[in-house]
This record gives sequence, structure tokens and C-alpha cells, in this order.
Amino acid sequence: MPSHNSPDLPPTGRLWRTDELTDLGYGSRSIRTLLDSGSLVRLRYGCYVRASVWEAQSPGVRSRLLIYAHARGTRTTSTGQFAYSHTSAARLHRLYLWKVDDLIHLLQQVNPSSERHGRDVKCHTRPFSDDEIVTLNALRVTSLERTAADCAMMLTYRQSLIVMDHALRLGADRSLLQAMADSLDGRRGIRTFRRVLENADSRSESPGETLTRELILRLGIRPPTPQFEVTSPIGRHRLDFAWKKEKVALEFDGKVKYFDFQPTNEVLFQERLREKALTEEGWLFVRVEWKDLFNEAQFKNRVLRALAGRPRAV
Repeated sequence: MPSHNSPDLPPTGRLWRTDELTDLGYGSRSIRTLLDSGSLVRLRYGCYVRASVWEAQSPGVRSRLLIYAHARGTRTTSTGQFAYSHTSAARLHRLYLWKVDDLIHLLQQVNPSSERHGRDVKCHTRPFSDDEIVTLNALRVTSLERTAADCAMMLTYRQSLIVMDHALRLGADRSLLQAMADSLDGRRGIRTFRRVLENADSRSESPGETLTRELILRLGIRPPTPQFEVTSPIGRHRLDFAWKKEKVALEFDGKVKYFDFQPTNEVLFQERLREKALTEEGWLFVRVEWKDLFNEAQFKNRVLRALAGRPRAV
């Protein structure tokens, strides 16, 4: 049993309910001391996480931990009639999200007012079938298609487009999504859903690429080809966007592109080699970052200047 004066957390485990800590011998005073000392973090009422685990996680992983905390707190009392939905389901499917809060979304058959939920929970009751529910890490979650549809009917157009692009890239059935859109006349958010589905492109590899494509179209710039493959003397390459006839490439330089998969120095070195080889083949590069997407006049001028005067290949 831990000491009341200087309690230590259990050597194993990372997430606990209050009753689980109590069973391990931690009284309310010990739990309070652990919270005050920074060893324990309260994720929501009655559920805690080891602080060292919480501090080591990215914002995306922290958002998923909040969902798992909700599940751990309700698993023994829930009737099993709800599923995680909307942006919560998107997080569990590992879909890209942009500027979305950590509210936990539940889809259930009964009226939300008949059950008590925390202030961090939003309940929805739009009808659903068994085919629209899957199991991910032992949690009931709306399917990839239902998740993309629900997000598209709740979020803004650009937020929804990011989700839909990624859902299609992960294998969501576009025909099934179209059938959903066709069946929801008059529903709130249906116009956004249909517009997003019409413009979604599974070739987008990141939120930044999705927003770049959306901005190009919204500014009336002639659309480039996404994920365009080209060769140089050092091999085959793929460009984020390309205007083939002008040999203009637009690359979105987000941090994820350089920092997630390979050592940074090696990635940057290979990127320089690629650009040098393609420049020698006549390609002109326009590089944009997140901040450039929100200076639309400057973005448009840069792209149009790059395209202007470039000889168009036959």
C-alpha cells in the first residue's frame, strides 16, 4: 500500500478510474497528493492518467486518450447502446483533423436527455444501422463512411474536406458515401456534405495539401495535378502539385513531411538532391508553408507569377 505522506504510482498501468486506484490502496488524500505533485493528471471526472505518459504525447494522441478515459469510466455502467461518432470516431480511425475541439461525441438510439453525461460529451441520435458500427481497440465506433459523413455535416467546409480526403485515402467507399448524401435531403449540414464529397480527392496526403488544393480552386487558379510523378537522372519523384505544361511544381512544406518518418538531416538532404535534379530538368518550384495559406493575395501572386511567362510544353 502506498504511503499517505509520499505516495508513488503503481509500477505498471497508465490509466485508472478512481475506484481502481482505491482498490490499489490509494485514498482520496493520496490521489490529491499525486495530482498536486504532478505525478497524476485528471483527464475527466473519475479518470486519471500517469503524468509522464500524458506529457510525452502529441496533441493528437492526447485527444485519443481523452476518449479512452471516457470509455474506461463508462465501460462498466454503459448499456452498450452508444458508439463513438463524429470527430471522436475520426480520431479513433486516425483521420486528420484541423482546428477541432476535444468534445467527446456519442451516437445512440435513445434520447440524450434520458442519460447523464459529462459536460465534455455531446450526444447525437440520428438513426444508424449495425453496418455503420465497427469495433476499434474494443470500442464501438461509427464506420469510416459514417464518420466522414457525420463530420461533413457538423464541421466547416475546409475541416470536412480534410476528413473526407483522408477517409477516401484510407479506403472509404465513395459510392456508399454518395448514397448517404442522396438519402439525407433537408438535413442540417447536407449541403456541406455534398459539396465536400464532390470535391474530395484521395490523392491528398496531408491536411496542408488539402487546404492548398482548396485555396487554389477558390482563388480561380487553373488546377494543377496532385501527386504528379516525374523522372530525373537520379530517379522517379512525386510532386505535391504540378502544372505539367509549364513545368511548375508547388510543394507544401509542412513539419510532418520532414520530421515524422526519417532523420531530419537525411530527409532535407534528399529533398535538396531531388529539387536540384528537377530544376536542371527545367522545373520551377514554388514552396508554401502553413502561414502562406492564410495570406491569400500573396499566395495567388506567387503562383501566377510562377506560371506567367513559362513556356508551355507541347
